[in-house]
Amino acid sequence: MGEHGALLEATGIAVRFGGLQALDGVDVGVQPGRITGLIGPNGAGKTTMFNVLTGLVPPLDGRVTFDGTDISRWAPHRRARTGIARTFQRLELFGRMTVEQNLLAAWESAHRGGGLGRGKQSCRRRVDEVVDLLGLGSLADRFAGQLPTGQGRLVELGRALCTDPRVLLLDEPGSGLDAAETERLCRILEGLVADTDLAVLLVEHDMPLVMRVCQAITVLDFGKCIARGTPEQIRANPVVQAAYLGEADVA
Repeated sequence: MGEHGALLEATGIAVRFGGLQALDGVDVGVQPGRITGLIGPNGAGKTTMFNVLTGLVPPLDGRVTFDGTDISRWAPHRRARTGIARTFQRLELFGRMTVEQNLLAAWESAHRGGGLGRGKQSCRRRVDEVVDLLGLGSLADRFAGQLPTGQGRLVELGRALCTDPRVLLLDEPGSGLDAAETERLCRILEGLVADTDLAVLLVEHDMPLVMRVCQAITVLDFGKCIARGTPEQIRANPVVQAAYLGEADVA
C-alpha cells in the first residue's frame, strides 16, 4: 500500500499539452473499500488524471504507484492486467455484439490466455455474477448498440467488473441517467465497496450522487488541487463553493 493506505496513488503529477498546463503537481489516492470522488469544472484535469493513472498519458513529472510498486512507466495493458479498470465518458461498447458477448470479451482481454479459450469456467462464472449483480439478465441477448444510455452505462460498468479489478476508475457514470437509474447506480456502487475491497475513483458532475456515495473527495480547478476532504468538508469549503459548487445543487 501507498501513503495513507492508498492502493493506487498518483503523486506530484504534472501534464502539459502545448501551452496548457493540464495538471500541476496533483496528488490523488484511492483506498480499498472506499469510493473517492474527483470533481471540478470542465477542463479542470479530471479525465487527464484518469489517463495518467491508466497509462494513456505520460506525466512530465510525478509518479504513479500501485500497491506500493512504481508503475509510472507501465503500458496501459499491463496496468489493466494488474487490476486497474476504467469506464469512459463516451460509451465504448461493441455495438454489434450482445451484452453477454461484451462481458465475455472483457474477461478474455484481461486474463492471460482468455482469448485462446483458457479459463472458460472462470469466465462463465464471473460473467454470470456480474449479470446478476447489475440486473442485466433480460438484456443479455440484446445488441449493445441498441441500448439506451442508462442501460449502456451499466453494461460498460459490467465490462469493467468482468476484468476482476482491484481499482475501478469511473468517468461520469451518471451522465445521461434519469433519477431512477441514478438511484440504482448509487445502490450498486455502495454495494460493491461494502462487499469487497474494491477501490473506486469517481469523476462525476452529479453532485448529489458524489456526496452520497463518496467517503473522500479531491477537487481540481485549472489543473491544481484546491481542496480535499470528506463530503461534509467539501460542501462547506468556501474556495470550492466559489470555484465549482456555487452553481450546483449538493443537497
